[in-house]
Amino acid sequence: MAVITNYETLGTAIGDYLARDDLASFAPNFIQNWEERFYRQPLNWASWMESSTSLLTTAATVPGDFLGIKYASLSSSAPLQRVSSQMLYSTWPRGIPGKPRMIARDGTSFVFGPEPDGEYTLTLRYFAKPTVLRSVVDGTNWLTTNAPDLCLYGALLEAEPFLKNDGRIAVWRDFYTDALADYRDQWKEEEFGGSQMVATLG
Repeated sequence: MAVITNYETLGTAIGDYLARDDLASFAPNFIQNWEERFYRQPLNWASWMESSTSLLTTAATVPGDFLGIKYASLSSSAPLQRVSSQMLYSTWPRGIPGKPRMIARDGTSFVFGPEPDGEYTLTLRYFAKPTVLRSVVDGTNWLTTNAPDLCLYGALLEAEPFLKNDGRIAVWRDFYTDALADYRDQWKEEEFGGSQMVATLG
């Protein structure tokens, strides 16, 4: 049984678990399909996926690997409020300039409310979609190093259409569910660990 350390050994382990020669060539598809599903879920976005960039408000193009904003701010200012473009435009109609307080994505660009009254530098911390494993030189990322079981069982579940009523699917799904919950708990603790709960009066 292959020990999972990178993309190649993940593919080998998938073949070992499936124990079917006719599905070996599908392993790359199973891995990629799982990766795409995993990165589309905001609950899975974690610090290992974070990236930073600086943009001018006059040319604030959304990065190609962008998944979502963690925080955004202008120099020496409080973080901008993240809102939908619909809310931003309704709150701050165009043609009424000022120092931005809000940020939203509109297509391939970020927009601001109010509309900037000058050129500002935007500091953007965002969640970036990782390069798919097959395209990484050494075939590794945080997941293959720290959560190989998550990668394995997630990819195995992509074989379900071929396996149909195979009893192993339910077992793999349970293992995947547990591994995913552990992963999310880990990043929740990293993000909010040490925070004090604040009581609010209703």
